[in-house]
Amino acid sequence: MHKPIRGAENSKRGYEDSDVSMGRLFAFAGGVAGLVIFGVVASAVVFRFFVRHQPLEPPASPFENSRRLPPEPRLQTVAPQDMRRYRADQDGILSSYAWVDQDAHIVRIPIDRAMDILVKNGYPVRSASPAEGGNAKTPQPAEPPADHAAALAPAGMEGKK
Repeated sequence: MHKPIRGAENSKRGYEDSDVSMGRLFAFAGGVAGLVIFGVVASAVVFRFFVRHQPLEPPASPFENSRRLPPEPRLQTVAPQDMRRYRADQDGILSSYAWVDQDAHIVRIPIDRAMDILVKNGYPVRSASPAEGGNAKTPQPAEPPADHAAALAPAGMEGKK
């Protein structure tokens, strides 16, 4: 009742050679090697194509600390610093005195100073609108005080031209 196990002689060798096809193993290895070689050759062809059709400029000297910038528009490389610089510039404009038009005696004043002047002198008032039954004239702001230019100009800028 004891049946001999098929392939008993293989158990003496330590492996089963009937399950491994050496031809298929070499074909697979050859296919992988062929794909690698094809990839290298294709990369070389593409590289030579781009070198011929898109030549690069000569390399910069390692001793030279200059770089040619690409044409406009450029991408932001340090957006947070750009935003901080922009806000600082805008805050400087909003909180300083400067001439807008010196010939017309128009100055830029800080926002806090402008609010103080509006509170002190009052807001400009318009006449009634035509829809409310007033006159058909275009509403005009209230006349500024006579010393309006002197009130807006910072100290030392009144007489400069």
